[in-house]
Amino acid sequence: ANNPGPMTGNGTNSWLVEHAGGCVVIDPGSAAPAHLDALVAAAGGRPITHIILTHTHHDHLDGARPLGLRLGVPVCGFHASAEPEFTPDIGLHDGDEIADLRVIYTPGHASDHICLETTDGIILTGDHVMGWSTTMIPPAPYGSVRQFLDSMEGLRRRHAHLLLPAHGPAITRVEACIDGLVAHRHAREDSILALMPDTPRTLDEIVDSMYHNLRPGLRRAARLNLHAHLEKLVEDGKVVAQEERWMKAAP
Repeated sequence: ANNPGPMTGNGTNSWLVEHAGGCVVIDPGSAAPAHLDALVAAAGGRPITHIILTHTHHDHLDGARPLGLRLGVPVCGFHASAEPEFTPDIGLHDGDEIADLRVIYTPGHASDHICLETTDGIILTGDHVMGWSTTMIPPAPYGSVRQFLDSMEGLRRRHAHLLLPAHGPAITRVEACIDGLVAHRHAREDSILALMPDTPRTLDEIVDSMYHNLRPGLRRAARLNLHAHLEKLVEDGKVVAQEERWMKAAP
């Protein structure tokens, strides 16, 4: 999709996947008519039977209803939508099968995030694993570092041979990629602990001390990501939260 930006890279990848009854569109992304026209053309005359969302962030969601209405097909997504203004026509659960795809519930980046596995070992990963950057993880109730790591472990156990993300190129070195992303999270946690103040500081004060020369367009993402990590560190007993201020826990 032609929606490049600091959070989307070159844009949202919309995938078409064939099945016995036609094909499905995964993550329509942009509602721009040219993009929706391109998706219909890419089906090559095969009927589009479903639209499936990996999650309800707007760079994935916006084109879903317009395309669904245009084609008269259901928009499918995790049954507990994280977007108050969107309810899927078909609510999906972990382990469901739809159009020859298996649903894998992978919360972390979003509370309603799913991946989709083909019968021949390909996983469409949405934003859970991306080909151009690490994933932004927001704090609860929207996301969770602990859930992200648990979901990543579950994905690794699938032993896929190819990952197709919603941003960036395809990933062929699957286990190395997953291991690298998990190691990045642990390293980030270690660096946060090393720089945590011994007296309570606000989230913005901690962001300023940890991120230098941060581009303005990335500050919100850095703030959310840090907040999510702090929530996990509080759960682990390594950080103390006091009235929206955080500090290192006593040894």
